[in-house]
Amino acid sequence: MLIVQKFGGTSVGDLERIANVASRVSESKKAGNDVVVVVSAMSGETNKLVGYAEHFSKNPARAEMDMLLSAGERVTASLLSIALQEMGYSSVAMTGRKAGIRTDTHHTKARIEDINPQNMKSAIAQGKIVVVAGFQGVNENGDVTTLGRGGSDLSAVAIAGAINADLCEIYTDVSGIYTTDPRIEPKAKKLDKISYDEMLELASLGAKVLQNRSVEMAKKLNVNLVTRTSFSNEEGTLITKEENIMEAPLVSGIALDKNQARISLMGVKDRPGIASDIFNKLASAEVNVDMIIQNKAHDGTTNIDFTVPVGDLQDSKSVVDGFVKKGDINADSYNEDICKVSVVGVGMKSHTGVAAKAFSTMADNNININMISTSEIKVSMVIDEKYAELAVRGLHDAYELDK
Repeated sequence: MLIVQKFGGTSVGDLERIANVASRVSESKKAGNDVVVVVSAMSGETNKLVGYAEHFSKNPARAEMDMLLSAGERVTASLLSIALQEMGYSSVAMTGRKAGIRTDTHHTKARIEDINPQNMKSAIAQGKIVVVAGFQGVNENGDVTTLGRGGSDLSAVAIAGAINADLCEIYTDVSGIYTTDPRIEPKAKKLDKISYDEMLELASLGAKVLQNRSVEMAKKLNVNLVTRTSFSNEEGTLITKEENIMEAPLVSGIALDKNQARISLMGVKDRPGIASDIFNKLASAEVNVDMIIQNKAHDGTTNIDFTVPVGDLQDSKSVVDGFVKKGDINADSYNEDICKVSVVGVGMKSHTGVAAKAFSTMADNNININMISTSEIKVSMVIDEKYAELAVRGLHDAYELDK
């Protein structure tokens, strides 16, 4: 088999852990597999480099930050390759550039456009273990770029697609995908398999094991993805095509997102194009709008409620203030004490009553639902944040996810 293994910052957090990773990689090689390893910077290293930059400038140039931050992954890749060589394995460390990862020109949040896997394939053919510095690539101008949050996962999935790997293993400090956060509900169970679409929903709705960008790419490139822990030999969770899951459960998991704020616009002028104007301005300010509710008031105006990530709240306020000053909006209010709890499962497509059970569970626990959003495989509800954990446990129990 040809396997891509990605190890995150906690997995390579110090020299002892890098040695542990080297042992794990060597086991895969000894089992007869060809292995490409993608590594993150050692935990804390990126923050340290950011601190160095901020010593000189509170607003350093993004191109310089890319050059600086990409160093963290290169250090890890070099150390791991040295460790493997000392164990008697032929190994080579590669930067994103040498691995053939070409990106667009957006510094600090670049997107992968193409991968030329020639150097990696050549090394694999020579029996070498290839260790790639994740999170980075090079643009058309030859400048180093970084891929933003979750960038090393993205590197691993893209490389797996480019070299037609049989499997891409993402090693983290958790042992797989659970039916919900085990810290909230101790009865949460680890899933053996989950579909790309379900994982995308869970990732976008607050589950933090994988970034949705990497899951999107795995689906697009048809890469079988496994997430597992680097601290034991426990089996992980396979993320794959829906048709590869023989008996899809009705509901796969409950997600919780506390990083939400609700914005209420009252007395919005009821004229054609007003909603378009507001949300286009928000989009131009790079505000990520999630749930939207619009209803007509008795006086002929409109009320609009929507949610945004807490980090986008200030930009949202700036946009809304502009419409208030023009008289297009009579009043506005903001609430950060909310959260979004979601029920996710591909089995919803062919079963009725899933949403009704969610609403009944909220009622049984005396939890008021502020907003509702549904799709083919999810039901999301905005509630007061103080009820977050009660809602998660109640829904987990209602759908018998511990069975």
